[in-house]
Amino acid sequence: MVGHLELVFPALRGRPYKVTSPADDRYNCVAYAAGDTTQYWWPDKADTPDSSYWPPGVPREETLEAFRQAFATLGYEVCNDERPEAGFEKVALFALAGVPKHAARQLSNGRWTSKLGPMEDLEHGLHGLTGMTYGSVALVLKRPFAAEQRTTEEAG
Repeated sequence: MVGHLELVFPALRGRPYKVTSPADDRYNCVAYAAGDTTQYWWPDKADTPDSSYWPPGVPREETLEAFRQAFATLGYEVCNDERPEAGFEKVALFALAGVPKHAARQLSNGRWTSKLGPMEDLEHGLHGLTGMTYGSVALVLKRPFAAEQRTTEEAG
């Protein structure tokens, strides 16, 4: 039987993945990839009372360049590929027709983790989310692990 996630993301079929948290609409994929589970990140206009968070100084537009700049505020830089790299954490930005739709963060085991809109958080292979919902990987970014995070991951 095909699960509800495989209906939305057919590329997950036959590939290993696991749900890692229940549905939660307080945060989204961009916030989750940025390490923030307390608010929703999206470059919508800031002139509404319930607007999303977006880093100060970054253009409020749905472009890969704006998303790159948002993650640059956290120390991320563009990198060449999605393979695990010792000492670095990576984020992949998905786009559909050039418009950003999703962000995923690489785990220390080389797999990826994502917040699926208001649905669950998921551990998955990066390309398991490729398709008509999120498009495909358009940009990969990396930053050095923080010293305290590296210590925690090495101990874990």
